[in-house]
Amino acid sequence: MYETIFQNRDVLARYRGGPYAQARERFVEDCAKQGYTHRTLVKIAWILMAVASGIDLGNGKVTRKDVEHAVDSRRHFLRRPDGATDAASSREIFIHFVIAWLRSMDLFVEAMVEHRFGDQTGAFVAYMREEQGLSPVTVSTRIERLVWFFDGLRAPRDSVAGINITDIDAFVAEKHDDGWSRASLYQLVGSLRSFFKFAEARGWCARGFAAAIRSPRLYMREGIPEGPAWKDVQRLLVETRNDGPAGIRDYAILLLLAFYGFRRGEVAMLRLDDLDWEHETIRVRRPKCRRIQRYPLLHAVGDAILRYLREVRPHCGHRELFLALKAPLRPLSAASISAAVRGRLTALCIKSSTKGAHCLRHACAEHLLAAGFSLKQIGDYLGHRSANSTVAYTKVDINGLRQVAELDLGRLL
Repeated sequence: MYETIFQNRDVLARYRGGPYAQARERFVEDCAKQGYTHRTLVKIAWILMAVASGIDLGNGKVTRKDVEHAVDSRRHFLRRPDGATDAASSREIFIHFVIAWLRSMDLFVEAMVEHRFGDQTGAFVAYMREEQGLSPVTVSTRIERLVWFFDGLRAPRDSVAGINITDIDAFVAEKHDDGWSRASLYQLVGSLRSFFKFAEARGWCARGFAAAIRSPRLYMREGIPEGPAWKDVQRLLVETRNDGPAGIRDYAILLLLAFYGFRRGEVAMLRLDDLDWEHETIRVRRPKCRRIQRYPLLHAVGDAILRYLREVRPHCGHRELFLALKAPLRPLSAASISAAVRGRLTALCIKSSTKGAHCLRHACAEHLLAAGFSLKQIGDYLGHRSANSTVAYTKVDINGLRQVAELDLGRLL
């Protein structure tokens, strides 16, 4: 790989003679496959060459602290003035690519946040990952909330057994005063209760402690799943359609969210193989229902996807349908899809109770309800597991409620 970016033989020999030369060259080659420009590849190779001598890969795992030390103590060029320091942005670029290199070899380990209950937190992480099989996002979220709680203890505690219910109540009350919704507080308390159940089983605290943790009461279907008005959805589509390469890609995504009511994760999981052009169908995986559904491929949606594939989508080995447009070439995550929708809704000043990708699913359901489809039809179309999920949309059927309110009941009384 190096011979394609370095023409000078002496330079090539220096890069191939440094520490971990083969591992560095393999990573640069992987970066080239991800669409990085020649100039960026040279920079990546230079960063790894400068830092490699300060990293010991023999210990098996490297932490961010190790990377930061290697970056800050690396050998500089002779032309660098004495006493000069790196800009914060340059330092972060070094750290970013070194960590990416280590991760490609599975040698980077995320260090736990240091606090006085680090050992217990680490054991809880292992339990959630290995025994419960929870997703990395769920594990990370629970640990983040747990660390907030430990760091927010008003009085120091020497052990988990020293924590009492008053500490938890005070922490939840503090978050309530900070403006957290009842739903968010409910999730927060659930994370704490999960840890203390684990602590009970390990004998770190008294039996029954977790059951004594109280959370705010949530009522069934208390929230209104309200999306933007359908005319605003149409305006969003019109404004996005020809907004450059990103607009062409986002237009296809918006159609899938608004016309089919797909969830953001379902759009992120779409692959090229899920499009059956011969039979004009699209296949979507429904993780919540644990099944696959097929839909007729609407002409407008098919045309938008074809335009994206022909004009915008990078040529690479990824089979996922929607990709980032700049290096590193990678599939779009569910969070990235929500961020794109949120940005476009905000730019057009479109009002909605929420502005992530899910609000377009709500808009789709409301549009189908207004068109006269039954709740059973809407639920099947949206892939709901239970009819109760669809019933919530009846609360926003304003036209239907108005008809009931205007009904003359005199002859029925």
